[in-house]
Formats: sequence, C-alpha cells, structure tokens
Amino acid sequence: MATKNQLPAQWSRLWSRPIGWIIDHVVYRTVVTGKSNVPAAGPVVFAANHISFLDGPVMFGASPRPMHILVKKEMFTGILGKVLRGSGQIPVDRSGDRAALHSGKKLLDAGHCVGILPEGSRGSGSAESISSGVAWLALNSAATVIPVAILGTRQGDEHRDHIPKPRRKLYVSFGEPVTVKRRKGEPGRVSMDRAAADIREALAEHVQDAIRATGQDLPSEPAPEAPTSQHRQTAVAGTPADHP
Repeated sequence: MATKNQLPAQWSRLWSRPIGWIIDHVVYRTVVTGKSNVPAAGPVVFAANHISFLDGPVMFGASPRPMHILVKKEMFTGILGKVLRGSGQIPVDRSGDRAALHSGKKLLDAGHCVGILPEGSRGSGSAESISSGVAWLALNSAATVIPVAILGTRQGDEHRDHIPKPRRKLYVSFGEPVTVKRRKGEPGRVSMDRAAADIREALAEHVQDAIRATGQDLPSEPAPEAPTSQHRQTAVAGTPADHP
C-alpha cells in the first residue's frame, strides 16, 4: 500500500495485473479501446466515470500500464482490504484526505500511474460534476490526464450495489490525453478550478463519445431528493479543493 513514506512494492504488480486481466476477459467480456492514447512512459492520471463497484477493477485490468487507484478507505477491511493493500491501491478518506493525494503525487513524481474516480461516488456516470482532487494531482505532478469511459458495469435500473453476472460485455475506452498547466500569475485556486473544469468537460465528452460508439447507455438514476437546509449549508461550505 502507498503510504506517506514509501511507494507500493513493485512485486504487487506481478499478481494483481493478471487478476485484473482475468476479471476483464475471463469473468467478463470487456471490449477495450483507445490504448494507444496512453503514454508509454511518464506520469499518467486515469480519470474515469463511476457507475459501479466494478469500475476500478475493470479499469485496472484494461489499462496498458499498471496503476494505483484511489479507493475509499471503507473498502480496506477484511480479505478485500488485504487484496487492495497487497495490490498497491491507495486508501482515501472522502471527507477530505490530503495524505492520499500526496501519496498519489509521490507515485506520479516517480513516473507511475494513478487512477481516480473523480465523481466520488457511484451514480449515473455522466461526469456532470467532479472533485478537484484529479486537477490537484495533474497540476502538481505535470502528469498527463487520460479520461476513461466505463460502460456496462451497471445497466438500466440496476441498483448501485449491483454486481453484473459473469460474461456480461463491458466497455472501457481510454480517451485522448488532456494536459493542464498553471498559467503565469494565475492564483492557485483559479488554476485548480480551471483545470477541474477542463478535465470534467473532457471526461463528460468522452463518455458520450463512448456511448455513441458502443451503443451501451449509462444506467438510469432516480430523481435526487431535495436537500435539507443542513445539506445545503454543507454543500455551500465545502469546496472541490477540500475533497479528493
């Protein structure tokens, strides 16, 4: 597991990469496109839409390069937690976790790849909004951002906790690289907001392109409940930079 002081051991890739491939191509039938868009070397941030529990593992198995994915810390329990730690994934506290971002930056500075699901939680997967953690990683590491569209891991009105049956056809599409940089004289907050907007737009457009190319639509979502006054205050008080 990545910590503040050390990088994940390289041996973690020796067993985790084959398992990822098995999930994609033995358990499921995953169609992978756009691998040529992924730089062969150097730091890369993979930013994917999020509709299912399977999105992280499926992206991991489909990628032409090994990656370390930011995974919510609640998943690091029991056998699953041991698997995640052993495969070099990064636990993240979604209420605000700079340590996880700094672990990701350290990996990127060493030329590795980091995966993130910037929508934060499973939803429609349309990338209508994302956190700024992905922008922070890209701006502070000079990493290339690759938008990733994941389709089929949840369909129609399937529940957000639904795990599809084996042999379902899944789709993973790696989009064209996105580069974000700070502009001379631009305040840090402005750079962050601009970079996050650019990445969100690229991801949302790539998801729609993948839908048109595959014919596989995003899952349907129930209408959201009206927020309480307390929730409204939280939404106003919290900013994208506060949460990875």
